[in-house]
Amino acid sequence: MYKKSWKITVLSDPAPFPAKRDIKRRDPIESSRRILLSGMKHFALYGLSGARVTDIIQEAGLSHRMLYHYYESKEALYLATLEFAYKQIREAELGLHISSLDPVSGMRRIVEFTFDYFVENPEFMALLSQENLNGGKFISQLEHFKDVQRPLVDSLEDLFTRGKASGRYRKVYDPVQFYISLSGLCYFGISNRFTLAAAFEESILSESYIADRRGHITEFVMQAVIGST
Repeated sequence: MYKKSWKITVLSDPAPFPAKRDIKRRDPIESSRRILLSGMKHFALYGLSGARVTDIIQEAGLSHRMLYHYYESKEALYLATLEFAYKQIREAELGLHISSLDPVSGMRRIVEFTFDYFVENPEFMALLSQENLNGGKFISQLEHFKDVQRPLVDSLEDLFTRGKASGRYRKVYDPVQFYISLSGLCYFGISNRFTLAAAFEESILSESYIADRRGHITEFVMQAVIGST
């Protein structure tokens, strides 16, 4: 039986990376990664207008010169951060190897993974919220952004195709519609837990709520697609 212990994470002021001066001189890929990770935290907390470049580079342990070597402006860094955030979750999904699993196991894995990722990466959810407050103004400028999402759509399409062919799925859904619904189920109950707790019950703030919510979503989706858990 799958067991996991969660710590409910609340976004707070980012802590600096340990200084790695040898890395920033010798490894441009690592330097860029550190900038983007720092950017995710600061843009998630303060948005594009509120985040300060000085704070981002200070946390990353880099210099202004190094930052502007990679990104010509704060807006360019923000765009790169958005793309980086999505690439991280898409690459993690590829690591699930859904295509090698039977349709029932594959469906369960993608549901549980999506929930776990949102719990463990609150800055990802907050960054998406910030960009939606911008009306998607910046993310729509990413030239190949839809290509980043293609592996996820293909994986879900394959899962539904195999599920239908094997007779294991009682219902086949459009992969994009399905993922939007799955993301909503996983996202809302976490991102809004403080208002939900005030409206319904304080236990929503407990760690046990996270486990219960995960189980509920998994059962809900498995019932919808397969007819069983």
